[in-house]
Amino acid sequence: MQIHDNRLIAECTSYDFKEMLERKKVKSWLKSVSAFANTDGGSLFYGVNDEGEIVGLENVQADADFISEMIKARLDPVPEVQLIPMEHEGRTLLEVKVKAGVLTPYYYYQDGTRTAFVRVGNESVECNSQQLLSLVLKGTHMTWDSLPTQVDANKHSFIILANTFREQTHQEWNDKYLESFGLVTSDGKLTNAGLLFVDNCTVFQSRIFCTRWTGLYKDDAISSVEHRANLVLLLKYGMDFIKNYTMSGWVKMPNYRLNLPDYSDRAIFEGLVNHLIHRDYTVMGGEVHIDIYDDRVELVSPGAMLDGTQIQDRDIYNVPSIRRNPVIADMFTQLDYMEKRGSGLRKMRELTEKLPNFLPCKEPHYKTEASSFFTTFYNLNWGENGRIPVEEVADRVNSTLKKYPVNEESSEKKFGVNGKSSVKTFGDLQKSSVKKFGDSCKSSETRFGNNSESSETRFGKVANENKSVGKTAQKIIDLVISDPSISAEAMAYRIGVSSRAVEKQIAKLRSMGILTREGATFGGYWRIIVKP
Repeated sequence: MQIHDNRLIAECTSYDFKEMLERKKVKSWLKSVSAFANTDGGSLFYGVNDEGEIVGLENVQADADFISEMIKARLDPVPEVQLIPMEHEGRTLLEVKVKAGVLTPYYYYQDGTRTAFVRVGNESVECNSQQLLSLVLKGTHMTWDSLPTQVDANKHSFIILANTFREQTHQEWNDKYLESFGLVTSDGKLTNAGLLFVDNCTVFQSRIFCTRWTGLYKDDAISSVEHRANLVLLLKYGMDFIKNYTMSGWVKMPNYRLNLPDYSDRAIFEGLVNHLIHRDYTVMGGEVHIDIYDDRVELVSPGAMLDGTQIQDRDIYNVPSIRRNPVIADMFTQLDYMEKRGSGLRKMRELTEKLPNFLPCKEPHYKTEASSFFTTFYNLNWGENGRIPVEEVADRVNSTLKKYPVNEESSEKKFGVNGKSSVKTFGDLQKSSVKKFGDSCKSSETRFGNNSESSETRFGKVANENKSVGKTAQKIIDLVISDPSISAEAMAYRIGVSSRAVEKQIAKLRSMGILTREGATFGGYWRIIVKP
């Protein structure tokens, strides 16, 4: 703590100021002791008013004795507490420092009633049933996903999980992995995590709700679908929905095509994985929501931060990895869906920032409320007045395009767009949804090229254009835009060529000044250089 101009500046993340000790209303401050012990620790400062001004205590020793006595009499189990008296300019204050407990929950006890409290923001609130269950599991050093069930594993199959493991890791699946990964107990029973990965998953809360809204708010929906399945399929269904209702433009460069997507595919993938892994599965009526608006994609799941803090008040580069569902997280790590080091929030931001059309202030945003976690991705091709024409996006990311003039009468000849993706996105909409979009839909057809009369007219030919980089190199460029963290080995597998062929094309792109590598060999990123 620091004192400046007779005001206390608390350095701990959770604290309460108390002007005096309430001896007749002990619950008013003992609930904070319970909450600090049940979450991430904290301090109560006595002799300090709500504005942080030090007013002092008359008898700090008597107050300290009373506090110690009440903690022992009214809290069960008794948390670890330090009483630290301090003096400043003749005034005495007292810090009651509460350590984060390991024997949770810590109850406040009075008149035969036991109540546990947790810290939510800067308040101490009574636990609901889900929070209490989490505290009980924490106190027994167990998690919900690791708890065994009474369901026999031999009555269920893991074919989808096994096939996904082979596809993602290029290794053979072994049924012995089920026990080593924590999906099956040694006596052949499924754990809660195992129930979430079986082919015919029947866990009620294993669901996602996907909605594409017509504008910027929850008004009329273009499409809405609910999926109830195992976690592997939920991830696939969620990503398919997002890809179907988001767009990607492209611009013709001197010797390759540069994609300008609305969002980073890999960043959104990381976000959806994060919500499926870290959501609170004890909330029976909860599910993951995917809401797509014109200007953003929002992911919402039940369950706030485990330590009771709010993510919007934290530095995402220094948030420790605390996993609510470690068995589920480890399984997704084995599937190569996420990294073990728990850097998902940072990685989503870095992946988005690597896109050539990224704009400052459009990095992913994270927010927590009392019982929900929100992740928002912003459309990089959307401005204050609606969708930004691809011409403007291209000019913004590459001023060197002016060095390669083409027929100025047609911007469509100058700037190409992936027509296949846009047709898939908008082509199947009902007539009513076209009316809802009005002129904006019509303009998007103009900008994103539904005219199939002539691909040459739509994509254009640059006069005296340089020789194309080639099909394999172009696929590498596309993969790097989609996922800047992709490995050369993964590129080879996705393209269907040898690793040596990919390495040769990467060397060529680097020598041409188109592709560069940032960071370490493992954990770094590829970047397309649009301004050589």
